[in-house]
Amino acid sequence: MALTGRAGLIAALGAIGVLVAPRPDYAVLGLLLALGALVVIDLVFAGGVRPLRFQRGGERLVRLGESVTVELIVENPGSRRVRGRLRDAWPPSAGASPRHLRLDVPAGERRRLVTTLTPTRRGDREAATVTVRSLGPLGVAARQGSHRVPWSVRVLPPFLSRKHLPAKLSRLRELEGQHPALVRGQGTEFDSLREYVVGDDVRSIDWRATARRADVVVRTWRPERDRRVLIVLDTGRTAAGRVGASPFPVRPHDLPGAPGGGSRERAGGVSGTAAAAGWPRLDWSMDAALLLAALATRAGDRVDFLAHDRAARAWMSGASRTDSLSALVNVMAPIEAELVEADAESMVAAVMSRAKRRCLVVLLTDLNPAAMEEGLLPVLPQLASRHLVLVASVADPRVAEMAQGRGSAELVYDAAAAEHLRGERARLTTRLRRHGVEVVDAVPDDLAPALADAYLALKAAGRL
Repeated sequence: MALTGRAGLIAALGAIGVLVAPRPDYAVLGLLLALGALVVIDLVFAGGVRPLRFQRGGERLVRLGESVTVELIVENPGSRRVRGRLRDAWPPSAGASPRHLRLDVPAGERRRLVTTLTPTRRGDREAATVTVRSLGPLGVAARQGSHRVPWSVRVLPPFLSRKHLPAKLSRLRELEGQHPALVRGQGTEFDSLREYVVGDDVRSIDWRATARRADVVVRTWRPERDRRVLIVLDTGRTAAGRVGASPFPVRPHDLPGAPGGGSRERAGGVSGTAAAAGWPRLDWSMDAALLLAALATRAGDRVDFLAHDRAARAWMSGASRTDSLSALVNVMAPIEAELVEADAESMVAAVMSRAKRRCLVVLLTDLNPAAMEEGLLPVLPQLASRHLVLVASVADPRVAEMAQGRGSAELVYDAAAAEHLRGERARLTTRLRRHGVEVVDAVPDDLAPALADAYLALKAAGRL
């Protein structure tokens, strides 16, 4: 049962009458009896909410930053009309609109209600409850009940770096010798034989074929194909740190520390102000991984994926080249950063057990000097001895901004701390490269294209 604002208005008017009544005690009693009678009449003649039946429909997948509609069909099998309001409850980060819907379902009929979801965080968003308030004919009281109508919408990573894909594919075609400018690629796999033309490298002449054909013939090459790329995503505590600027608008309840949002939910998606909080490192790393996966599959390579902190959180392997990117997006969607220290030894063991043959291991993690010296560096030689390792990290652009500060003593101290951090990262990069590890350290907006360029460089050099 629920009382409406009309009941409060009647009570307020009755209170004024009690003040001027000669016998206030009888006036109060009469007011209560009258109000109670109105409430009883409304509850008796209001349509029942318990017998209502619900069905859901609509989309189950949406990219972060886009909107999707979910429909709710309400069927009234009772003998009375159900008239009132309905609240289809979703988590705040689902961005449900409108929050309250008008409901008017005659007996034996059904109505279709539509809710628009504009999620502000990545992951699975599940519907909570459907609450119906059925008003009586007088509008004083209403029957109220809640129903569990399950439905979930998976919010996929937005893949913002796909804008760089055409340029990287053009570079890939240039490597393969398919560029419109007819620039021949210098890959490492034999492609075909053709006649020598002025300007060709004499080292590419095939002397046996030249002797057979009585004409100068050269070999042509193409970049390696059917290589394996294993993308490893570090989901430890450092992945929860927020850097850069959020590309999507946020609402107050998405801000860090706002009521209604859990720490796990806040760690796994978009939140914070555009100038301060930004995206977590995890989401920037995912965006870079998606661009690399799209490029590698177009290049004819196989892409596998592992998310790991102290244990394996997700694993994708064996997807076809046509389905690889969509499978990777779906696997990434529910992953959230765990507020624990990543176990580098366990991570390397998981990679070694899953990748028996030599492949390119792309490790997306943070170049945190303290964490790397205690975790990854001791076990890195074991991994680098079998595989080609590429470490990619998101650099905080605020560090570069702090390093420019000179206006006051406080800014100078901040600049000194920023320069010290940049020096530590540079020294760590040097140590990694001594182990034969390639390193990409770039600000959020530049990480995805920089990682793609590093992959193309390795492919052009025949190191895969």
